[in-house]
Amino acid sequence: MELLGNVQNGVLMVLGVAAFALEVWALVDAVRRPAGAYTAAGKRTKTFWVAIVAVAAAIGFIGLPFANLGLLGILAVVASVVYLVDVRPAVRQYGGGRGGRGGSQGPYGPW
Repeated sequence: MELLGNVQNGVLMVLGVAAFALEVWALVDAVRRPAGAYTAAGKRTKTFWVAIVAVAAAIGFIGLPFANLGLLGILAVVASVVYLVDVRPAVRQYGGGRGGRGGSQGPYGPW
C-alpha cells in the first residue's frame, strides 16, 4: 500500500508542476501584451489580468510542496486557462509578444 501512496503523490506532484507551468505561462504572456490591446479587444484591463494570473501563479507556487491545494488550486488553474483560451487570442491580434502585428515580420507575415 505504501507503493500506491508514493505513486499517487508522484502523480499529484507532476500535475502540480504542470499547473504551475501553465500559470507562469499565462503570467508571462499577460505581462508581455500592451495595455491598449486589452481594452481594444473588449477585455478587462491589463492590470486586472496580470493581477489575476499573478495570484494564480503564486497559489500554484505555494501549492507545489503540498501537491494539492484543493479548490484554491483548481480556481488558480481555471483563472489561467480562462486567460489563455479567451483573453490571449483576443489581445494577441493587437500586437505585443510574438505573433501579433507588433511582432517580427517576415516575407509572409508575422514569424
